[in-house]
Amino acid sequence: MKTKNVTLKVNIELYDKFRELCKKEGWIVSRQFEKCMENMLNQKK
Repeated sequence: MKTKNVTLKVNIELYDKFRELCKKEGWIVSRQFEKCMENMLNQKK
C-alpha cells in the first residue's frame, strides 16, 4: 500500500485530547484519520 504524507490544520486542544485517547487505547493517530475517511466514503456509496 502506498502512503502519502499530509498536513492538517486542526484545533490544538482537540488534537491533544484525541492524541491522548489514541495513546491510551494503543491506536495510531493517522490510522484513525484514515478510518474516518474510509467510513465517510463508504457512507456516500
